[in-house]
Amino acid sequence: MSATLGELAAATAAAEAYRADIRRFLDAELGPDWPGVGSLSPEEYEAFRTRWRTTLALRGHLAPAWPARYGGGGRGHLESVVQAEELARRGAPRGGPNDPFSIQMIGNTLLALGTEEQKERFLPGILDGTYRFCQGFSEPGHGSDLRAVETRARREGDSWIVDGQKIWTSNATTANWCFVLCRTAGPETDRSRALTLLLVPLEQPGVEIRPIRMMSGTSEFCEVFYDGAVTAVGLEVGGEGGGWPAATRLLTFERGETTATLPVRFQAELDRLVALVRARGAEADPWVRQELAWCHERVQLMTLNGRRNLARWQRGEPIGAESSVEKLFWSEYHVRATALACAVLGDDGLVYEGSDPVSYFLADEPGASALSSAAWLKVHFSALAETIAAGTSEIQRNVIAERLLGLPR
Repeated sequence: MSATLGELAAATAAAEAYRADIRRFLDAELGPDWPGVGSLSPEEYEAFRTRWRTTLALRGHLAPAWPARYGGGGRGHLESVVQAEELARRGAPRGGPNDPFSIQMIGNTLLALGTEEQKERFLPGILDGTYRFCQGFSEPGHGSDLRAVETRARREGDSWIVDGQKIWTSNATTANWCFVLCRTAGPETDRSRALTLLLVPLEQPGVEIRPIRMMSGTSEFCEVFYDGAVTAVGLEVGGEGGGWPAATRLLTFERGETTATLPVRFQAELDRLVALVRARGAEADPWVRQELAWCHERVQLMTLNGRRNLARWQRGEPIGAESSVEKLFWSEYHVRATALACAVLGDDGLVYEGSDPVSYFLADEPGASALSSAAWLKVHFSALAETIAAGTSEIQRNVIAERLLGLPR
């Protein structure tokens, strides 16, 4: 049900008051001249992020929209978006490496669909670091076609036995649990009702994690093998056979808050790109100027779309399939923007020189060097994968065609 005008005004006032609180908190903790974590080395960044996560948790800023009884801040969803926006603007991380999966994805899904027993067990443990999740969706033969997954789980007494393989499992090496989309019914069952989303512990003999070395030199992606892995009955999110609606709900949480944070990060990256162009003396090149204008236009459109989505959230309207438009838009934008940086670097972009990025995915962080070929190249390599991660561009176009435009399959 849509909110009334009075409710919208109250929510907006509360969000803006919280924004002022967050800004005071950031000034007090980081100082007004903090350049952003992009100015740190990767080693310094990891140490800072560990300390910073503790600070956020102690101040109630790690999950501001979660109910207080589960350890959250007890605020509204809009405040959570405001918090993400302000942290992105100041170049401060929102938590540890597994928190996007633990808090934003499965934590919010548990709040929406989980049993009370699941909420009481996992939500406080997620915030105190006991449970660190990764995402077990994609498989080698199916990629973004989640309804075709072949990883199977069979019920034996009070346990589920899981067999199969997942791939592109980000940060599996720093996780100790995974939410795994499994097939729990035979081929006679409709594909959408044959799946179950299970919470599976990783620290057991039936699980093998193999990091995948990427061309950027990092190994955040992993493949995970399940060979008789065991998890308990009662850890089905959305119930047995409810894996498809649970997975689609989770994906809306995965993309939801990025509508506010991505334009902030991309604007900071675009500012660095302009600085690179000027430092290389390429600002008079007509093609470079045209490409920069295109990038500026796209970032402004993302900013405006983010504001529109925030207004929709305030009115209580779901984003739904429209998130596919957004994902397609930003991922293809980022390939072209970082390719421009590599073109401006010219021959100097053939080797890694300068500081490495502290964030490869979704742009480097504020404070990063504008002149580092290592940072631009490695972020560009990651950007190429962004058109595949979280749903390929081809899948997004199918969703847009079928669910938004009403075209036939």
